[in-house]
Amino acid sequence: MSILLMTASAALMMISAQTAALDGAISPEVRALHERVLTLDTHVDIGRNYATYVLDPGQMTSAQVDLPKMRAGGLDAAFFIIYTGQGPLDADGLAQARAHAEASYQAIDRMIRSYPDQIALARTADEIEAIHATGRKVALIGIENPYPLGLSVDDVPMWAARGVRYISMTHFGNNQFGGSSNPNLAAGDEPEDPGLTDLGRELVRALNDYGIMVDVSHGGPLTMRQAAELSRAPIIASHSGVKAVLDHPRNLSDEQLEIIRDVNGVAQMVALRSYVKANHPELASAQEAVLAEMGLETREARAAITDQQRFALTTRMEALHAQYGSATISDFVDHIDHAVQVAGIDHVGIASDFDGGGGIGGWMNAAETPAVTAELVRRGYSEVDIAKIWGGNLMRVLREVEVAARD
Repeated sequence: MSILLMTASAALMMISAQTAALDGAISPEVRALHERVLTLDTHVDIGRNYATYVLDPGQMTSAQVDLPKMRAGGLDAAFFIIYTGQGPLDADGLAQARAHAEASYQAIDRMIRSYPDQIALARTADEIEAIHATGRKVALIGIENPYPLGLSVDDVPMWAARGVRYISMTHFGNNQFGGSSNPNLAAGDEPEDPGLTDLGRELVRALNDYGIMVDVSHGGPLTMRQAAELSRAPIIASHSGVKAVLDHPRNLSDEQLEIIRDVNGVAQMVALRSYVKANHPELASAQEAVLAEMGLETREARAAITDQQRFALTTRMEALHAQYGSATISDFVDHIDHAVQVAGIDHVGIASDFDGGGGIGGWMNAAETPAVTAELVRRGYSEVDIAKIWGGNLMRVLREVEVAARD
């Protein structure tokens, strides 16, 4: 208990210092604008210890997103993510994937049930606005990688009823639904994207039927294009950058941005350093050494991270980024600028990927969210434009998806 208290205290001191510095750097006018617009982050990951005695999101924690940080940074709404890494398509692999997805859903549900006076689940765009009007935070749910669905789409209605409002087609490595932007060559994936499978086409139709947004982040270029063509509702890229700013397999080409524009979708720009700006060549090896030393080499180990481990890891990683240089808010908004130039102001949004690797210099947790608004203001975006980028565009897509499901 003493270690946890020390960690929470240290986290509180760190966030208090960040908030104080931010208050001095952001004008009252920008702060007021930030409070007027509805801010919606479309990708916040959670760990296995989420909403337990180890990490209570109602308290100030070492996680990048918790309720105190959302309040401090004026972050109104977030998609909390049910993530499952890709595994084998056998009975054991699928059973483990389903169990993991269920545990993540239960963690999100525990947070919402534990703090009903502070946060509530929204299933529609109207519910987002209604909850926001009460002064509470808004929780939405997304699924990153449909691998836990197994070899059918029979579970889509169940997840829709639980409140899931986007599902990505793939993650790292091709799956039973389509090709990934990052195929797993070691597992036998072909380097070229094979596109949607027959089951993937069924999934797109099922998502349309049940009012769930089709997410093409992590999808290969052919898979992405075929999903956009097949979907009878606008698609989203829930957390991606743009290739023109940083040529990375996870980022969207101008052609892909135009496809999203042409189907009236939205591309949510992601604040994950390695998708924003090229890292120093020695940074990766230094990070791997820290992870190995802490026993956190695998994604599974990091998903089960304790609060004290998370705080220690964050502190050490930030020291490495300071040593080698790293992406900043300015670099991040370069992606927004380019996406707006290509796709238009109505088709661009924001995602942090916090607690899943996200975070850039100046926006390392939800408490620092106003700094993003300040940079948008500095670059000349109007309040109307900022409202679209921060949530309005995603809300429009969600409403169109709702209409397509009713039709």
